[in-house]
Amino acid sequence: MRPDLWRSISLLSSTGAHTRLGRRSLLGLGAALTGSLALGPKQGNAEPSPASPPADAPWSQSIGPGVVDRPYGRPADTEAGVIRRNVPWLTAGTESSISFSPLQDLHGIITPNGLFFERYHAGRPDVDPEQHRLMIHGLVERPLLLSMKDIVRFPSVTRIHFIECPANGGMEWRAAQLNSLQFNHGMISCAEWTGVRLSTLLEEVGIKKEAKWVMVEGADGAHMNRSLPLDKCLDDCLVVYAQNGEALRPEQGYPLRLVVPGWEGNVSIKWLRRIKLGDKPWHSREETSKYTDLMPDGTSRGFTWLIDAKSVITFPCPEKPLDRPGLYEIRGLAWTGNGKVKRVDVSTDGGVNWQSARLHEPVLSKALTKFTIPWRWDGAPALLESRVIDETGYVQPTIAQLRKQRGTNSVYHNNSIQTWQVKGDGSVFDVQLG
Repeated sequence: MRPDLWRSISLLSSTGAHTRLGRRSLLGLGAALTGSLALGPKQGNAEPSPASPPADAPWSQSIGPGVVDRPYGRPADTEAGVIRRNVPWLTAGTESSISFSPLQDLHGIITPNGLFFERYHAGRPDVDPEQHRLMIHGLVERPLLLSMKDIVRFPSVTRIHFIECPANGGMEWRAAQLNSLQFNHGMISCAEWTGVRLSTLLEEVGIKKEAKWVMVEGADGAHMNRSLPLDKCLDDCLVVYAQNGEALRPEQGYPLRLVVPGWEGNVSIKWLRRIKLGDKPWHSREETSKYTDLMPDGTSRGFTWLIDAKSVITFPCPEKPLDRPGLYEIRGLAWTGNGKVKRVDVSTDGGVNWQSARLHEPVLSKALTKFTIPWRWDGAPALLESRVIDETGYVQPTIAQLRKQRGTNSVYHNNSIQTWQVKGDGSVFDVQLG
């Protein structure tokens, strides 16, 4: 296992009960602890070559529906299980809950609009774009009330950025709880956003010299609002009306939302209706009792907006096990609020040995980055991990390192290394090396 000692593993069994693997059990991992990502002797994992081409299937012998059958496209019927999912016991109701993106079924860095994770604080409002207005006021020279027609006239920009809820992975602070990639890491998605630079709108109203903070507010029933430093707003924030080439969907803030690249998702206010400039933060409910980090001594960290570097292996994973020994490609996603991903290392022996993975282009600032590495699995148990290093030199920590610094009472900002235990039958389990 890791060099310091044979640490125990906390995991969820197939029955849902927590178990611990001590040193004697770990000895049974055998070849997993010496398994390599390098390609060893060939072991077939494909069907035998056919003697002749396969016979035509029924769909090759008839004419299918025409172009008017689906005016708005949808996935194939066999992909019906690729959907967002909710954990019913996570919140009191769906009006203030989350649906998780199915990372295990996605193949690139762009999340389709219908699979982009959802987070509500008062349900999803259905906003009439003809009546919607954006007010910009406070410490400004020329307050404005803008319609959607006004906003789309401004010079536009298009950029790719991820949005991650700071509670992503929050259920794992104490122990492995949900044996699922989707439920452990699915509160992140990435899209191409089109809109107006927030700095452009602020230049239009004129910023008074005493202004230092900005309050942004949504048009949902909660009037969700957050305080942001003016410097960030002038840097890279976007007021967007389109996502992946089409208008925002209602669950993503139609007709207008804020995107704050690299910072926790709750500050990217949806259904944006108001921007107010002031000389100090507002200290609203969401930045006092909610989006703060409880420390071991009882104090709380506030305004911890930044999303630190994080990565996760998306194949294999609990939802996508291995069916037999042979050559596979380990795949995953990495991201950082600090800018670009610089390197991703992958281990098959629980972090004893690491090898650098291939980063797939494009590698963009504050966007998901895809990584892969070939692996010939010999059928022995293995412990798969990925570790990202971003362009600032920040290295993704272990859960033990995070707990040493922050204890186990946190909910937010768990960016620790994820460990997947591959068993001899190919099944995959969420485990923690403690």
